[in-house]
Amino acid sequence: MRVHYLGPALPEFLPQSIELDANLLSPMRYLVEVHDEAGVEGDVIEGDLLVVDESRPIQHDDLVIVQSEDALRVFRCHRMGGRLLLIPTVRPSESVFAYRSDCRGVVIHRARVSALIEQDG
Repeated sequence: MRVHYLGPALPEFLPQSIELDANLLSPMRYLVEVHDEAGVEGDVIEGDLLVVDESRPIQHDDLVIVQSEDALRVFRCHRMGGRLLLIPTVRPSESVFAYRSDCRGVVIHRARVSALIEQDG
C-alpha cells in the first residue's frame, strides 16, 4: 500500500493530533502516513503514522518501506536466502522479491489517529 512521506522524525513534522515518545524522534528516522487505499481493517490502516528507521537492519517479518516506480510503499518482509520476499499488507497474493538495497527503512513504530465520532441525538 502507498504511504506519503511527511519528513524527518522531528517534532516539527508531527501532525498535531499525534504525540510520540521523544526516544522515537531522530533525524535518522522519518515519518510516513498510510494512504487511504489501506482501508480500515488490519495491522496497518489508512491514516496511520509510521516511524521508519533507515539504519535498522531488516529482520524476518518486519514492515519495510520500499520505493516503487511510482510511490513509497509498505510491505511485510520475509527473508529468503539473500533476497527478501515483500508481501503487501493489502492483497498479499501479489508478493515480489527484492534485495536489501531496494528497502528505504524498517517501520519501528505505528501511531493510530483516533477519530472522534459525534452523534446527533
